[in-house]
Amino acid sequence: MLRRLVLTAAASVAALSVAPVVAHADMGPLPLPTPVTESTPDRLTVKVTDAGHGLDGTFELECHPAGGTHPQAQDACARLDEGIWGRDTFAPTPADANCTMQYGGPATAHITGTWHGRPVDASYNRSNGCEISRWNKLVPVLPETRS
Repeated sequence: MLRRLVLTAAASVAALSVAPVVAHADMGPLPLPTPVTESTPDRLTVKVTDAGHGLDGTFELECHPAGGTHPQAQDACARLDEGIWGRDTFAPTPADANCTMQYGGPATAHITGTWHGRPVDASYNRSNGCEISRWNKLVPVLPETRS
């Protein structure tokens, strides 16, 4: 069985190494990703509800350059530029995550728009430890709340 597996793998590698490369004379090089420049700003809409203390509202956030109606646009853009290492900045909490059973308050947020040329549609709440942590990682994009 192991011998058959090794022979099959070797044959597959050999076949792939001699496979012709398909190219057309009229094909140019692949286009490079569009860099983020001042002419292509990132735009997000941040809607916050039930955060209290005058923190609720819908805010437009533009980055590169920073602007819009977001109350802390410069700091929010800087936070987003830092990213969350190794993950999508707006990724939801994994379904199999073990989260502490704590409640951070009724605040919710919804972020939509475009970031680094990709669509964003992310929802946030403070219903458990994982969601509270996820929210806090985006402060000041999302307001700092007290539970």
